[in-house]
Amino acid sequence: MSTNNTSNSAIQRFGAQMASVVERVMPSPFLFAILLSYVVFAGGIVVEGTTPASMVTYWYNGFWVLLEFAMQMVLILVTGYALAYHPFVQRGIERLTSIPNNGKQAVVLVGLISMVIAWVHWGLGLIVGAVMAREMGRQAAKRDIQVHYPLLCLAGYMGMGLTWHWGIAGSAPLLMNTPGNVFVEQGIISDLIPTSQTVFHPYTLTLVVTGILYTALVLYLLAPEPADTEGITAYIPESKLFDSAADGGEDVSSVGVTSDTSGVTEPTTLGEMINQSRLIGGIIALSGVAFALYTFATQGLSALNLNLVNFLFLFLGLALYTQPKAYQEQFYDAITSTGGIVLQFPLYAGIIGMMNRSGLSATMAETLVSLSTEATFPAVAWITAAVVNVFVPSGGGEWTVIGTTVLQAANELGVPAGQATVAYAVGDAHTNLLQPFWALPLLGITGIRARDMFGYGVTMMLLLIPFLAVGLIFLPY
Repeated sequence: MSTNNTSNSAIQRFGAQMASVVERVMPSPFLFAILLSYVVFAGGIVVEGTTPASMVTYWYNGFWVLLEFAMQMVLILVTGYALAYHPFVQRGIERLTSIPNNGKQAVVLVGLISMVIAWVHWGLGLIVGAVMAREMGRQAAKRDIQVHYPLLCLAGYMGMGLTWHWGIAGSAPLLMNTPGNVFVEQGIISDLIPTSQTVFHPYTLTLVVTGILYTALVLYLLAPEPADTEGITAYIPESKLFDSAADGGEDVSSVGVTSDTSGVTEPTTLGEMINQSRLIGGIIALSGVAFALYTFATQGLSALNLNLVNFLFLFLGLALYTQPKAYQEQFYDAITSTGGIVLQFPLYAGIIGMMNRSGLSATMAETLVSLSTEATFPAVAWITAAVVNVFVPSGGGEWTVIGTTVLQAANELGVPAGQATVAYAVGDAHTNLLQPFWALPLLGITGIRARDMFGYGVTMMLLLIPFLAVGLIFLPY
């Protein structure tokens, strides 16, 4: 893509230049995780004076400390995937992608949908954003609309880069409200922190709304001029976009889908009749949803935690598909999208083990937090989380690494624990725009490489800094 067109604005040229640099130097996500492992290994030896043998032991032991949390994250992603690929949702995506008339409108619409849905459920937002990016690219090619596909894919990822950790499926806020969490057990906090003090606090909601509007404006300004765009056909062969044998042609619902409610054959045996019984599936689905709603009705927002969110979306998916077999097959297809995450999660858990046991994580957090005052603490917590997230791209896992230091410092400075959690959540999401771990499902769906997209991710990460700094410091809690 040309970066010398004088008709381009400064922000367009900046985005194009950053994309060019990142495309040349960024490794694959798996190699990224391996390289970070070596960096932390060396850091523990040099900074903390730990022996190489001890670092290897910490690395091995760390592999297994996040198994429960890893499963919770996989369930959030898979339940979101299954919902996103339901034909009802797919038809909505197809209608939405027919709205834009130019590339700038297309990028903004995909970004808005991704950010809003990710606030509700990050797994659903990630998959819907990916599917929308691909379908928008396909529709643009069909309608001869010039849209830059790498930026379109980044727009589909913006929910993970901004709003997800402020939302109702955010790991750290929900962990703070989960009984028996590590901070209660350690005595860091005396009681659970309800979501009314984190996700649903006016401080957080204001950041969410203004952040979405700011990001939409930046996406609009970043979108290249038509002559400088590279459409979806530069990354995916036309035969895979429009050939019905490849992806269902005009029907977006078949992209990445092996089965849906329309693909289940007529039952010929009693066993198959039971497998496809809408009555059986509907009863258990409604029972699960009803229990979740009853829990909310009797306990309020304080009931919101990781387990209840997964429980609710698991049965919401079954309620949509109704037929157990249809939901099971879509669930199995969704599992394949988590393969890269399952492969890399133990590596990052090993990094957590090295950082925690060597003392490197405490040193990093304490160094950064020691520079803060009561007024600047939210910004420092954001920066601390942003740095650590590069090495530990797991919102809840990362929070268990640095949360103790952050919460203790917040308590000493008189900063509410809820505000400290929200400020941390900002930083954790922010450097997802640099760290490709959670983009793996999106990369698979959109057919783009991390290095093709993350130049715009880094650009957006940098352009978000002024907004986040002002919002975190000057917005009253």
